[in-house]
Amino acid sequence: MLALVVMQERPDLEEERSAIVVGLAEMKNELKQIEDRILLKLSSSQGSPVDDIDLILTLEGSKVKSEEIKAKVEAAEITESNIEVTRRLYIPVAKRAQILFFCLADLAFVDPMYQYSLEWFIQIFIQSTVQTEKSGEIDERVETINDHFTFNLYSKVCQSLFEKNKLQYALLICARIMLDAGTLDPHDWMFFLAGGMPKKDIPNPAPSWLPVRAWQEILSLGNLPVFKDFAESFSENAKGFKQIFDSAEPQRMPLPGEWNSKLDDFKKMIVLKCLRPDKVTNAIQQFLVLHLGQQFIEPRTTDLEAMFSDSNSTTPLIFVLSTGTDPAADLYKFADKNKMTKRMMSISLGQGQGPIAENMLLQSNCHLAPSWMPRLEYLIDNIPIDTVHKDFRVWLTSAPSPSFPVSILQNGSKMTVEPPRGIKANMLRAFTGQVMEYNNYLTSGKPKVQSFKWLLFSLCLFHGVCLERRKFGPLGFNIPYEFTDGDLRICISQLQMFIEEYSDVPFKVLSYTAGEINYGGRVTDDWDRRCIMNVLADFYKPEVMNGDYSFDGADRIYHQLPEETAIIDYETYIRTLPVNDSTALFGLHSNADISSAQAEAYSSLSVLLSMQPRAVGEQATNQEDVTAQLAQSILELIHQPRGAKEIARIQKMYPVLYQESLNTVLVQEVIRFEKLLTIIHSTLKDLLKALKGLAILSEKLEKLLNSLFTNSVPDMWASKAYPSLKPLGAWVSDLQARIDFINNWIQNGIPTSFWISGFYFPQAFLTGCLQNYARRKAIAIDSISYKFMVLDTEPKKAPKEGCVIHGLFLEGARWNPKALKLDESFPKELYIDMPPIWLIPHQSVSGDENVGYHCPVYKTLKRAGVLSTTGHSTNYVLAIDIPSDKPESHWIKRGVALICALDF
Repeated sequence: MLALVVMQERPDLEEERSAIVVGLAEMKNELKQIEDRILLKLSSSQGSPVDDIDLILTLEGSKVKSEEIKAKVEAAEITESNIEVTRRLYIPVAKRAQILFFCLADLAFVDPMYQYSLEWFIQIFIQSTVQTEKSGEIDERVETINDHFTFNLYSKVCQSLFEKNKLQYALLICARIMLDAGTLDPHDWMFFLAGGMPKKDIPNPAPSWLPVRAWQEILSLGNLPVFKDFAESFSENAKGFKQIFDSAEPQRMPLPGEWNSKLDDFKKMIVLKCLRPDKVTNAIQQFLVLHLGQQFIEPRTTDLEAMFSDSNSTTPLIFVLSTGTDPAADLYKFADKNKMTKRMMSISLGQGQGPIAENMLLQSNCHLAPSWMPRLEYLIDNIPIDTVHKDFRVWLTSAPSPSFPVSILQNGSKMTVEPPRGIKANMLRAFTGQVMEYNNYLTSGKPKVQSFKWLLFSLCLFHGVCLERRKFGPLGFNIPYEFTDGDLRICISQLQMFIEEYSDVPFKVLSYTAGEINYGGRVTDDWDRRCIMNVLADFYKPEVMNGDYSFDGADRIYHQLPEETAIIDYETYIRTLPVNDSTALFGLHSNADISSAQAEAYSSLSVLLSMQPRAVGEQATNQEDVTAQLAQSILELIHQPRGAKEIARIQKMYPVLYQESLNTVLVQEVIRFEKLLTIIHSTLKDLLKALKGLAILSEKLEKLLNSLFTNSVPDMWASKAYPSLKPLGAWVSDLQARIDFINNWIQNGIPTSFWISGFYFPQAFLTGCLQNYARRKAIAIDSISYKFMVLDTEPKKAPKEGCVIHGLFLEGARWNPKALKLDESFPKELYIDMPPIWLIPHQSVSGDENVGYHCPVYKTLKRAGVLSTTGHSTNYVLAIDIPSDKPESHWIKRGVALICALDF
């Protein structure tokens, strides 16, 4: 890279340097030949060398020549060192290029489509040096090249990145530049990405407003030297920190006390991540503006014109698609604009299409078929440069796939195609696309057109709501379904057909076809189907056929338009809608925005963590020392495996009894925990041996080492463990608590209240309780179900029937202990501890109705799990009826659920 930049900036120096290098080589070669000739003369001369006139003349001539060459070599070396001084001034440019190239290379860890070649990179590098303004001052010139190249490369790469990855890429560039310059501490950077384990246990000084997670994060700050006393000083400055916690823009607020002057911008961002993780994305943007420039956070758009102009006949153009997108319409429009419509051919690959596609490619576009990819790669590599037409282009479309040929990705011109974000953008897309197909009907003046128009607007809004609920994660849907324009198109078609066919609008039929078949056909989770039907009920009902109807209640941002409104005016109205959607339209609490922003921040940091290079040299030694200490502390903290004798003793204490099914549950739990403890202890001991050099550091142990260093649960432990989203530190504490719960049961007998979150397999425990009741009452177990009663406190004695459970967390709502029913969450309170619940077995009677809200219970916050043979998610435990004075649909749209274990 240094040679390239000097060649561009000072071609005279580079030419002179090249000439000197060649000259020096030639002169040194000549000296070698002279030496060889003298040695040959000496070895072949006979008698006294003093008498050999030819040898004496050769020696004299060689001496003169070698003195001459030595003088030239010294002069050339001085000139070369002078040139080298000038070249060294351009080292910062080469260094920056090296940093940026490896940022680019690491993107492949995020998505297999993010691959770029060195040739493509060099092309942009040379382009940037040519395009920048010249300057007499080399330092100024170097800075100009670096700034221009950094942004130019970022812009080019952004056109091939999905929206969610653009900010991550910008932060990666910024961090690597600062790490290289020494303005960012590598320990701070790793802690920001991965977090840490608390070193001390200090009580939360402000439990009334500071969440448990935030305090745990603050305690773990003690791992960084500058934050050694931060936890202790937090209580002294609690008032100032509360102002930051309550602020709408905490990222702009100064820290209280000495911390504002003591910490740099990045360390302040670490504090913000502890207190308000939902604002980390905003803080990253602010940080990038300060250290890279405003242009790095502004939306980057690409068009086909720019993509086309950057390509040539042998460069394939690749659309990287996300689900629900199709660039075909834009491509045909672009072809028409360039008068190429008749000369454009396209094909979708599938069985038997390979030869047709090859023939089409030889004559003159392709969709991904993995088996044909090697052939495609060969054909593109062998496009004849000399004979190919200048207007020839290969356009390829593919969803992200590891099967896509790497060489095509590296050398092609890529562009991502994503569906629009936000209700406004989705509504505009619908009204400028599918709705315009019904323009003739809408302007026909038929009697039912007005009903169609109102329900059409309502349906398009429902489509936007379904798409945008995904950004709220499990609060929106357990599984993020990819609803498409096709789902909306068929619903519009059915809407027109049924309106014309029936005298009254058949809402029941419309709701069934849209909710159960068209949109519901994609839904694989029963609880999501319940949600989508309840959301649809707000958009398909007689009340929406009214010019005064408001979809978001008193806010009246999203509302129907008067009867006489023309369809073109709907488009004008949609353009006035806000860019940021209100949670009220989704039926969600305002806290859902915080949950969504937090999830986005943690996801971004997790992606950046996956791109971190392996440590080398001194840094690697330091990493190994830190990890060895951590491994040792985990070994000391976590209980030893029980061993076969101890398990046999427990089985004897709690034998299989007809009267007590919970004995079996306990023994099964003990065996499961035994397997987990065994693998934890054995792998940690092996790792410590390997770090001391007493054993081989295998690939498995290396993965374990990296997981421990990045504060994540190793895969080999997770595969034997219960579902959990916790980072390593919290996971270890949680495991200890679970084993303590089991030990307490073993030592003191069946508990009065069961910590439901402590079970490996809670479903077995719930079935065991039902089995006890069924055997005692001598009735069939499949005729029994649970009734529920929320208690104030844990009971002193176990109930005669059923069991009491505790340890659940309520998400999306709160329990009102005074009114004894569900209530709206307090602001910023994302999860609350649910009081103990008494599960009372009773014989089900047909016609039994739910009391209040039928609330699902999940093992983790992710909610989604593998669908079992029963059709239930493996993450799902049971459903509990919670008293409520609001309609059940209110809480369904809120996404309210009970969770066994949080992610901290």
